[in-house]
Parts: sequence; structure tokens; C-alpha cells
Amino acid sequence: MDKGKRNIAIIGHMGSGKSSFGKKLSNYFSIQHFDTDRQIIEDQQSSIKSIFQDKGEEYFRKIESKIIKKIITKKNIIISLGGGSLINKENRKLINDFSYSIFLQVDLNILYKRLQYSRNRPLIINKDLNKVLKDLDKNRKEYYLKADLIIKNNYSIDNCFTNFLKIFD
Repeated sequence: MDKGKRNIAIIGHMGSGKSSFGKKLSNYFSIQHFDTDRQIIEDQQSSIKSIFQDKGEEYFRKIESKIIKKIITKKNIIISLGGGSLINKENRKLINDFSYSIFLQVDLNILYKRLQYSRNRPLIINKDLNKVLKDLDKNRKEYYLKADLIIKNNYSIDNCFTNFLKIFD
């Protein structure tokens, strides 16, 4: 791991396990974990779904960037980022400058199975899930693939974490 980068940022699509993996890393390393979606919910006193419905995705992305700026300069933290956070060029630069990034890569058919019954993710509500996942992957994958480390997470978080430990132990 690059010693100049003082944090670990977990990136990937919705449903890839970023929050759960971040918590596991946080417990393992005994350092603080931040989840940008949770921080947004606290900051706005509203669910992600409600923010999207009431104020729109553009507003959500502005708040997300504000939260990332606030958190990313801390030292020795784990940060689980929202799936779309890397769309913003400034977010990408901050994450690259301050964090060692880990992309949790999940096959789209597995993401489909994980998300097909979800009713609280605004980007997929009442939409063709397969099409949405393919479009998101097309628009975001280039950023995800620039991560410092890519870990397949087609199975459980425990399996993903075991694979991580094999790399770092």
C-alpha cells in the first residue's frame, strides 16, 4: 500500500458490498469508518431516496461532494463511497490524492440478484434493472478500474475480506 496515501477508499457499484467491507476493514485495522451515504442521511436528516425524489440527483451529488471533501482529509480512516461519487472529477482527485482505493468488482448478473428486490435505491426504482446496471457500468467502470486494488466480490463479504487478507498478509 502506498504509504503517502493515508486512508482507504472503497469504491464500486451499488450492491457491491462497500459499506459492509468498509466496516470489516475498520474493525480489522481498528480505525474509523465513514460511509458517505450514511453521512449524507445524517447531514440532510433525510433518506437518500427522499433526497433524490424531493431535490434531485444533482443536489444529492453536491452534498455527496461536500461530505467527501470534509471526510477525505482526515487521517487513517476507511471511507465507503457512493457508487456515483467518482463521476465528479474533483472527487476522483481527492480520493486519488488522499486514499488507497479498493474497487469491489462484482459481475452485473450478481448485482442484479442482489438488487432486484431493493426499493430504496433511487437510481433503480421502477426502472429496467438490467439496463440501469449496464448503463451505470458503462459510465463508471473506467473510473473504478483505476483503483489501486481490485477485489472480486461475487460471493460473500467474508470471502472478499479473506481475499483482501491474502494480498496484505
